[in-house]
Amino acid sequence: MTTTFPDISISTDRLVLRPFDESDIPALTEMMSDEMVIAWTAAPHPYTTLDAERWVRRIAPAERTQGRGIAFAVTEFLTQRLVGTVHLRHTDWRTRATEVAYVTAPWARGEGYATEAVLAVAQWIFRDQRFERLELRTAADNTASQQVAQKIGCISEGVLRNAWIARTRTENGTDGGWTDIRTDLIVWSLLPEDLEGVADRMADAGGYGAYNDWN
Repeated sequence: MTTTFPDISISTDRLVLRPFDESDIPALTEMMSDEMVIAWTAAPHPYTTLDAERWVRRIAPAERTQGRGIAFAVTEFLTQRLVGTVHLRHTDWRTRATEVAYVTAPWARGEGYATEAVLAVAQWIFRDQRFERLELRTAADNTASQQVAQKIGCISEGVLRNAWIARTRTENGTDGGWTDIRTDLIVWSLLPEDLEGVADRMADAGGYGAYNDWN
């Protein structure tokens, strides 16, 4: 049984999803220090250059080589600028199921990049890797992440009550202070049949399509 994803890149109309490299470290450090990322992810805070170096050099490659999943740096096709990340994790090779998480750089939000990238990865794991289930978990108040799930055709399966720790600004937030808060998680799933027609509808609405090649 295959227990690792191939070392690949995926292309869409506007994006290239590829392995992280050293050139991503400055942009990754900046992106992961954004307030929305701090609030809704479990990434270290403050996020330092050392954290980015560890991710690029050790943690992200090990996700693939040790069979846990695969982490993509999402970049603009034309500029090669880092748009965000898409990370498959908690992969179960027996049931052919995995969980997807994603982050978008603040300058790139509102362009549909997260939706385009996650859809491309979903198509790849279903069509090429023969997976049967993709799962997403979004914090109850993270509406931007929920919109991505809805746009690619995910089905909401239920709520995990009090299952996540998010972060919020302290009352004297001007000093950069954050505090942990508990929140619910909404569980979403995507199956291969859920993708039927999604790419065409998105292309008609937004002028972009899904993945067209990988190598």
